[in-house]
Amino acid sequence: MAIPSGSSGSAAAPRIPEAVHRRRWAILAVLMFSLLIVVLDNSILNVAMKTIATPAPTGLGATQSQLEWAVNSYTLVFAGILFTAGLLGDRLGRKKVLLFGMAVFGIGSVLAAMSDSPGQLIAFRALMGFGGAFVMPATLAILMNVFDRDEQPKAIGIWVGGVGLAIAIGPITGGVLLSHFWWGSVFLVNVPIVLLGLLAMVLLVPDSKDPKPGRLDPVGVLLSVVGLVLLVYGIIKGGQLADFTDPEVLATACGGLLVLVLFVLHEKRSDHPAIDVSYFRKPAFSAAVAAVALVFFALMGVTFFTVFYTQSVRGFTPLQTGLLILPLAVAQMVFAPRARLVVDRFGARVVCTAGMLLIAVTMLGFLLLDRDTPIWVLEVLFFLQGAGMAHIMPPVTVSIMQSLPREKAGSGSAINNTFRQVGGALGVAVLGSVLSASYRAGIDGTLDKVPGLSATAQHAAGESIEGTLGLAEKMGPAGKALVRPAQDAFVHAMHMTVIGSAAVALIGAVIVVLFLPGKAAAERQEDDARQAEAAGAER
Repeated sequence: MAIPSGSSGSAAAPRIPEAVHRRRWAILAVLMFSLLIVVLDNSILNVAMKTIATPAPTGLGATQSQLEWAVNSYTLVFAGILFTAGLLGDRLGRKKVLLFGMAVFGIGSVLAAMSDSPGQLIAFRALMGFGGAFVMPATLAILMNVFDRDEQPKAIGIWVGGVGLAIAIGPITGGVLLSHFWWGSVFLVNVPIVLLGLLAMVLLVPDSKDPKPGRLDPVGVLLSVVGLVLLVYGIIKGGQLADFTDPEVLATACGGLLVLVLFVLHEKRSDHPAIDVSYFRKPAFSAAVAAVALVFFALMGVTFFTVFYTQSVRGFTPLQTGLLILPLAVAQMVFAPRARLVVDRFGARVVCTAGMLLIAVTMLGFLLLDRDTPIWVLEVLFFLQGAGMAHIMPPVTVSIMQSLPREKAGSGSAINNTFRQVGGALGVAVLGSVLSASYRAGIDGTLDKVPGLSATAQHAAGESIEGTLGLAEKMGPAGKALVRPAQDAFVHAMHMTVIGSAAVALIGAVIVVLFLPGKAAAERQEDDARQAEAAGAER
């Protein structure tokens, strides 16, 4: 699989020990196991939201804002710590960091399951995000250090397919658990998985780290954490308020960007930088990072409204909604491990561009959906989206990781995951705001006609389709007149949103076409990298 590698990435790499090489596929299975739990937990939580909002003893009686922060506290800590966690893995040992992250994640899961109030749940979700931030970059970094360069694309394809599997399993598992147990079971289910994962890691996974990490860069680390936390908080807050001109949003988001600019300037001048920012001058690296951010921007925005479409408009249960997502996961599992074969033939630029265009087309395909469209149309769209993702994520991930030396795999993995997380958060916030504004514009006229409805109640009912349907339920038989207008307004808002998603995917396609190296250039750089690696092995 000809993926470009820069000069740094092509430095002679140390030979992988034979004992590690023999058990590399077992190690990959353990890494996917640990990755599965982090991705699966977030998708499970989405299904449990309504139950957690129910008053005690069934739930915690969480408000809408508290539910949002149960999700956002995890995202905020996770995104803020990711880069630092990757650096610590390179410096202290990736296995140690992975074990630490899994243990913290497991402890946070137990505490979250036992929460007595929404505030406790928010705090313990933040603790889970802290642990998860150490797991994600470590899995990919270890993968790069147990597979030879030629096998890395195949291993990364399987790794990406595992993420798709976790996304689909989450809602199904959540639906089954909630139908038999209390809401805390969606967190407690993590504990046996964590324990098994820790045991398997101790027995199978080798440790690795940068043999020459250099001096620590505490100023750079601090700037990266502060900048990312402020930026992600601003994005989240803007999405909550559906107003990115709010002073608090502008202050935090712009402040975060300013701190990150200071971080880049500091790294350029430092003789012991946390990350060598010159990597971003390589098209194979920077174009791939941009593609990751943009594709997750587009897809996470769609994921945000799909649950409301299937449950509030079409009437499916949470478990049925989880089952409807299976085609997306199946496509990723089938195509992601085989994406390298297509890249070998056509090159990463052609394959990634085709994947981006397929994502854009499927976004526009959501324009075909209304209140009574045959559900197989949605299933086809999900399958094609999964196929598109399967031909984007493996090549761009390989491009990012092979642009850096193997010793810096933790840093590369952290950058990959950070851009994915920020892109996804931005997609949910921006496209969620488009959805909210479009929905309010479509439903306000109907709510104006409801007799005796106060301005406060009208505002709350117009925030979302759930708000309107909640009002309709309180009104009894008279509220039935609100249901169809609410569904129609939501479908229209969904259509406006997918146009924005498609536009973002098209921008990603343009960036890939213009900047990701073509097949011939990639093959030349790949040959240079192999020769350098062979020379290192001989020494």
